[in-house]
Amino acid sequence: MIPNADRDVKYVIVSEAGASVYSASKLGAEEFPDFDVTERSAVSIARRLQDPLAELVKIEPRSIGVGQYQHDMKQARLNEALGGVVEDCVNAVGVDLNTASGSLLSYLSGISPTAAKNIVAYREENGEFTSRRQVLKVPKIGEKAYQQCAGFLRISDADEILDNTGVHPESYPVAKALLKLFRYSDDDVRQGKLALLKYQAEKYGIAKLCRDLGCGEPTLLDIISELQKPGRDVRDAAPAPFLRTDVLDIKDLKEGMTLTGTVRNVADFGAFVDIGVHRDGLLHVSEMCDRFVRHPSEVLSVGDVIEVRIKSVDVQRQRINLTRKGMGN
Repeated sequence: MIPNADRDVKYVIVSEAGASVYSASKLGAEEFPDFDVTERSAVSIARRLQDPLAELVKIEPRSIGVGQYQHDMKQARLNEALGGVVEDCVNAVGVDLNTASGSLLSYLSGISPTAAKNIVAYREENGEFTSRRQVLKVPKIGEKAYQQCAGFLRISDADEILDNTGVHPESYPVAKALLKLFRYSDDDVRQGKLALLKYQAEKYGIAKLCRDLGCGEPTLLDIISELQKPGRDVRDAAPAPFLRTDVLDIKDLKEGMTLTGTVRNVADFGAFVDIGVHRDGLLHVSEMCDRFVRHPSEVLSVGDVIEVRIKSVDVQRQRINLTRKGMGN
């Protein structure tokens, strides 16, 4: 269809791992009661492109495919470890209090699944949150829970600009004193005019500044970083999705072709790379680069976007062998 389209059309490859689990789950049925399982899967995969983290938290981490030995571990221990990793990721990124789903909110420190559902219900009944402290009006969220979760909540249009940063409310007085000291206003923060703030702080003297503001150095540096980029998403630094225009089938592959693909899995013997032909290619550990590699994890991780060359293709057995040798790696 793409070559025949009368407009600029591109496509992107998105992993469908775990989509079938979501489509058959209770949550999937609650979100899309009028859709069948295939339609729910399609929506889930499309949403992954828009906001992968917000969508993947709806699926048990072990269902996404996390390695060849995941079934050899005690499942309780595996769930605990994977749950901890997801929780770290969600808290590192932060969540928009006015758009986050209950599934996403439940991974925040201090927020139980019941409290997460209450936040969504409160939002639907009363409209958008306008400040972080407003979350205290939600049932099952007290001062202690608020203290734990507040720094991870974001409100993009809040009157208090600090509500859209990672600065914890306990540190608001320090942040405001810092802005006042260097004559910055809230509007300066909103408009991104604090590029020189760290330089000014270093010139003033970090140790002296900490004494004057009554805070520790790590806290001060975190506040400066957050003030310089309010509302930032740490994922902005990640590579953008790779948009393609070439529609490929395994029959179209020829030995020597150079393609861009995404690493989908890393095993002891090599890595599987999605190059857009409905069949992952195998990049054997011996073909990963020109030097000796003891284990694939030394050079590749799941999600890496890499260039590979077709080494051989077996259409009948649906096998694709890839190499990166001689490609300057």
